[in-house]
Amino acid sequence: MHSPQFTAESSSNGTVERDFTVGGVPGVIWSPASGAADRAPLVLMAHGGGTHKKHPAMAGRARLLVADCGFHVAVLDAPGHGDRPRTAHDEAEIAELFRARAAGEPEGPIVVRYNDHLARLAVPEYRALLDALQELPEIGSDGPVGFWGINMGTAIGIPFVAAEPRITAAVFGQHWPDVLAEKAKQISIPVEFDLQWDDEHISREEGLALFDAFASKEKSLHVNAGAHKELPRFEADSAVRFFARHLGRAVAAQA
Repeated sequence: MHSPQFTAESSSNGTVERDFTVGGVPGVIWSPASGAADRAPLVLMAHGGGTHKKHPAMAGRARLLVADCGFHVAVLDAPGHGDRPRTAHDEAEIAELFRARAAGEPEGPIVVRYNDHLARLAVPEYRALLDALQELPEIGSDGPVGFWGINMGTAIGIPFVAAEPRITAAVFGQHWPDVLAEKAKQISIPVEFDLQWDDEHISREEGLALFDAFASKEKSLHVNAGAHKELPRFEADSAVRFFARHLGRAVAAQA
């Protein structure tokens, strides 16, 4: 097992940001400035396609979880993203996506195929990350863990959560059911799921099919008007409340 190798640290507004690598994979963790005095739950996140671990969406969600809940939040650069080099396969898939987009052809089949490839690489990396972070005294091996990933983050997150019994609750959304529906059937933890009603890429029927596939007894569907990239920012606040409820309750249950 690889321990996290910390490479940089900064702090602001009560949040400490630390860059690290685990097994050579770059990541970042945001934590309360109070440090390791008290253990706190962990939320793992996965970023969207074409972005990176410190994208404003990632940093913004993390700072909400740290400030409002006192949680630790960590995310890895996905294969071929951020500080990780692209392979010839990455370049070919991205070129095909841009070609289809320029031609007005559906993007879904390409994104589903490429994201499935990336997920097969990323899932073992996230499991190794969880192993490593649970060795830290401020997190520990017995605390609750959440997962939050939208778009490509869902493509990585669903197979990860399906394979990982240590996850307590998860937020997903905005992806096609192809490939993922069968994995979603293996997930029974509480789930919050975001869907854009006017998504120009993912049909309503496809979004609903993925939501319906989860075996969770508690699952909430959050539907908003708007296109694919118009997910309202207030859904981040809802996700924070969701994690506070489920991870906080798990902490209380262990006391």
